[in-house]
Amino acid sequence: MPITDTTPPNDYARVADVGSCDEHARSCQRQRAVMQASDIGARPSVSLSQHEVPVEAPYRLDLTVSVLRRLSTNLVDVLTEHGEYVRVLAGSRKPVIARVAQVRSDMLTVTLEGEERARERALALVRRMLGVDRDLAHFDRAAAAIPWLNPLAVRMRGVRPPRYPTLWEACVNAIVFQQVSLHAASAIMHRMIVALQPPHDSGGVSLYQFPTAAMVLRTDDGLLRKAGLSSGKLATLRRVGEALAAGMLDETMLEERASPDAAALLREIKGIGPWTAAVILLRGLGRLDVFPMNDTSVARNLALVAGAAPVDVEGVLHALSPQQGMLYYHLLLARLETRATRGEP
Repeated sequence: MPITDTTPPNDYARVADVGSCDEHARSCQRQRAVMQASDIGARPSVSLSQHEVPVEAPYRLDLTVSVLRRLSTNLVDVLTEHGEYVRVLAGSRKPVIARVAQVRSDMLTVTLEGEERARERALALVRRMLGVDRDLAHFDRAAAAIPWLNPLAVRMRGVRPPRYPTLWEACVNAIVFQQVSLHAASAIMHRMIVALQPPHDSGGVSLYQFPTAAMVLRTDDGLLRKAGLSSGKLATLRRVGEALAAGMLDETMLEERASPDAAALLREIKGIGPWTAAVILLRGLGRLDVFPMNDTSVARNLALVAGAAPVDVEGVLHALSPQQGMLYYHLLLARLETRATRGEP
């Protein structure tokens, strides 16, 4: 349920304190060119393909990835100091490493390293994960009419709703982050991933693939408890994994249902309540028509953004509907921005 967004300032400072999309993109492009030039002859030959992905400007890769990863301790979603997003995705036999850079305000480049037959699916996943095709015109118009929200929406213009690549990953994140701070949950996730997955070395950088449901199901309880999972969360993860393995739950079942019905289906699994179901739908299926309520950080962040202005939460959510989920992401970015400004540890 409630989470505490206590993200260190450097996480946000690297991704949000950028003057303009084009300026940031040109800088990233120059840095990337230097890196690639310096790598010539230094790495063994690998199977690579590069793809240009047009995006509707303004688009902010840095902000979108910041919302996806939340903390720099995230081992799976990596944002380099050069502004490149790196992620290991599942392939048909071997994993695929995806590298995404923003070369212009209206263009991303996606470099895929791995087996050729898995690249088409990997490229589609990257597009979906980074919200490339999402239209937020309604949210932008509605936010502009809310005096306390408009300045934040203007500063964060270009963020898109990110999405986990699998339902399993969405469920694990939502469950692990129940009722603990972001730092505590991230530490648990960190230990669990290291315990279950060997790193992939890519140019001297260790990258981690998110553990599959099968890995968790066959892992001894003791090892997972040592990572910090409570017995209740571990039991819930196992129930989700078993439901997915048995075909009693899958992404298609949720996609074909309206959000209230999809949430009800998720809540049939013991350990998944209203908050967890909403987070799974928002972060896992990109359902912007949901908003995780009863989250203590939401109330605190609303007060941070609105200041002394009165806030009718229900009225605001109604005005932003059916894209009220974007408010959740904007409030997270506001908290990260504030911590960076204050220089808090």
